Amino acid sequence: MKNLLRNLLEKLPEPLYRGLFSAYHFALSFVGALRYGFPSRRLCVIAVTGTKGKSSVVEIIRAILTEAGNKTASAGTINFCIGDECRPNKYKMTMIGRFFLQKFLREAVNKGATHAVIEMTSEGAIQHRHRFIDLDALVFTNLAPEHLERHGGLEQYAAAKLSIAWQLERSCKRPRIIVANADDAYGRAFLAVKAEIRAPFSLKDAEPYHTDDKSAQFSWRGDRFTAPLPGLFSLKNVLAAITVCDALGVPKEAIQRAVETPRVIPGRAERVECGQDFTVIVDYAHTPDSLRALYETFGGNPDLHPSPQPSPREGRGGNHRRICVLGSTGGGRDTWKRPAMGAIADEMGDIAILTDEDPYDENPEEIVEAIATGFTHLTPIIIMDRRQAIAAALKEAKTGDYVLISGKGTDPYIMKAGGKKEVWSDKKVAEEELRKLFG
Repeated sequence: MKNLLRNLLEKLPEPLYRGLFSAYHFALSFVGALRYGFPSRRLCVIAVTGTKGKSSVVEIIRAILTEAGNKTASAGTINFCIGDECRPNKYKMTMIGRFFLQKFLREAVNKGATHAVIEMTSEGAIQHRHRFIDLDALVFTNLAPEHLERHGGLEQYAAAKLSIAWQLERSCKRPRIIVANADDAYGRAFLAVKAEIRAPFSLKDAEPYHTDDKSAQFSWRGDRFTAPLPGLFSLKNVLAAITVCDALGVPKEAIQRAVETPRVIPGRAERVECGQDFTVIVDYAHTPDSLRALYETFGGNPDLHPSPQPSPREGRGGNHRRICVLGSTGGGRDTWKRPAMGAIADEMGDIAILTDEDPYDENPEEIVEAIATGFTHLTPIIIMDRRQAIAAALKEAKTGDYVLISGKGTDPYIMKAGGKKEVWSDKKVAEEELRKLFG
């Protein structure tokens, strides 16, 4: 019935179709909020949006708020948590549907949560999933090209993200807090929204800083911090999280304790340890910028990012090899990035293995062939079976090498044609294949 209705709607003129589509989703959002009694009004709600880093920022904010004594709920790509109770997000959707999200917030209220941190997306904004959620704060991480075919271009994608800031403007909460990356070209637009507190953050706030493949050391408000998270991208995520928590009135001592506590953010530069003498990393990197940041962080260079940041490293030349396993997330979308991802692996990798990721209804071999067009130096190895690709990379690795498995992170399925899906975990598969090698 749903497919029949969709087919009928798609035969309508485009302006009429878009209007009905928007009205339908808006109505669902209102009904969902009404059904569960507008639960966001009884919580301090922090939204996080941007292209990269959202999930990590949500996790760090939750950790800080919890350290400060708050019972905190969070909903995003990785999991759904209320206090210490967490369950993985297996829906292949970062921002889940209106009824689910409103029900989740009601459950958080009923279980005594005082704060909720929600990862919000451009697709969710198009479908009005952010509507009727009263926000206290919004964090903008950054904006880079993504979902361009879905939105019709970069500016339309940016507008969808910015519409989440307009939801902050509509909020009845006071004070409203906007936190935005001042180093990003779109940060100014977010900081211009109506809010009582505008809190930009920048790498300059952290100087002097140093990052490597295990930690980020930086200064903030006159104190030295060491966050046990890798790379410059982690430092940016930490800055976003501590800036909003500071604006919410969290004591600096609680912020520092939380930031310096060792933690694993699942599927985000996550190490896989099975006694091997080389490094294995599973990461969600699925945009060119994210892939480059991953390779820059894990490349054997012991002093990668002191401040001021040096120019990006050119080509290979680190102490050990990068063995790259990659695809291009999402058949039927963002086809422009496929050769770009290949070009980055060609520039920065020593061995590149191209494999299946989430082809949906597109031919997976054609996706991989498009990635391969970005290579001009290396000859990529094509192994379509993702388990076999990971196993081949691990067998090739020698002492001190880096095996970088990107694109899936915590994604629970490989999405195939006709709506079929294969249960999947990059980390679990890597662990299983490492045990075959090392017992």
